Amino acid sequence: MKVILLKDVAKVGKKYEVKEVANGFATNSLIPRGLAVTANDSALRRIEDMKKNDTVRKEVREDLLLKNIKDLEGVVVEISGKASEKGHLFAGIHKEELIPAVKEQSGLDIDAEHIVLTEPLKEVGEHNVAAKVGDVETHFTVKISEEK
Repeated sequence: MKVILLKDVAKVGKKYEVKEVANGFATNSLIPRGLAVTANDSALRRIEDMKKNDTVRKEVREDLLLKNIKDLEGVVVEISGKASEKGHLFAGIHKEELIPAVKEQSGLDIDAEHIVLTEPLKEVGEHNVAAKVGDVETHFTVKISEEK
């Protein structure tokens, strides 16, 4: 049976691909779970429209990210964490934890995948952190203080 995938399905294919799968797999698994629809002319036309809309949304999102990355230059984000007397944090600060702080303190919305952090921040003090979208890279400061 030919189906159009609505989401990425492991070992089957990517979103919007037309695939030939076993009838039972399509009717018992893919279609009921909303992962695929039967491939027919009207479904193919709808999928083409959905592809175009996704492309436009991705372009708008990337433009917004580029603007936000440029605005992030020189911003200071303050975070606190439990630390030892020597200034070592008990739990490192990961990029996923930086996102809410960046959004709250600067009003800029960026994704964790765009923050360049090779390892978690584990020391109290100021750290220079990079953010990158495509070829545009910027740096901001993360100021970590000890929780009291």
